[in-house]
Amino acid sequence: MARLPVGDGVPEWPVGRGQAIATLNNQYRQIDRFSQEVASQEKRSKDIQKLLRAMCVSYDLDTDYCDASGLGEIVRQRALCADLTIVGPALLNDSILGPVVINGSLFDTGRPVLIVPNGAEATLWPRRVLVGWDSRLEACRAVREALGLLCAAQEVCVVLVDPKANYKGNGAEPGADIAAYLTRHGARVSVDRLPSAGKPVAAVLAQHAIDRSAE
Repeated sequence: MARLPVGDGVPEWPVGRGQAIATLNNQYRQIDRFSQEVASQEKRSKDIQKLLRAMCVSYDLDTDYCDASGLGEIVRQRALCADLTIVGPALLNDSILGPVVINGSLFDTGRPVLIVPNGAEATLWPRRVLVGWDSRLEACRAVREALGLLCAAQEVCVVLVDPKANYKGNGAEPGADIAAYLTRHGARVSVDRLPSAGKPVAAVLAQHAIDRSAE
C-alpha cells in the first residue's frame, strides 16, 4: 500500500482517513440529532394545535429553524405583535436559549412576559399577586401591562424594599401613590414596606412572595 510522503503538513494516508471518518461521524450525529429535534417539534406543534382547537380560540402557529445568533431577533418580531409571551421551565432552564428568548421578548420590546418556573402552575387569573415597586419606569410599565390581571385578583400586595420618602416631602407614605392608582381601577391593594437587611432586593421579594402565598 502506497503512502503519501510525510512533510509539508500532509498527513499519512491512514491518519487522514481516520480524521475524515471521525469528521463524517460527527456530522452524522449532528444531522441525526437535528432530525430528532425536528420530529419532536412537529409532534409538539400538532399537540398545541389540538389544544388550541379544543379551546375554540383564534390562533396562529408558526415554527422557525435558525441558529442561536438569530433567535433573539425572531423572538423580538413575534413578541412585538403578541399580548403576552410565555416562557416555560424547559426554556427557562436552558442556559443558552433561555436568556436569548427573554432578552428578545422582554428587554428588546418592553412587552409583557409570563415566566413559569419549574413546579409552578401557569395562570392568567391569579388570586394573590405581589408587585415589586420602586417608582421606576420598568415597574410602572409592568403594572400598566398587568392592569387587567391585577384588577381581577382577590388581593394585590405592593412591596417596597428600603423605600425612600416621597420626593415632594408631602408626608405621603412610600407606595401610597401606586396603591391609589390601582385602587381607582378597582384592585384590592395592600402595601408592605420591607427592610433589605443587607440582602439582595430580589431575594427579599422572592421570600415575601412565599410568605404571602402569592401566585
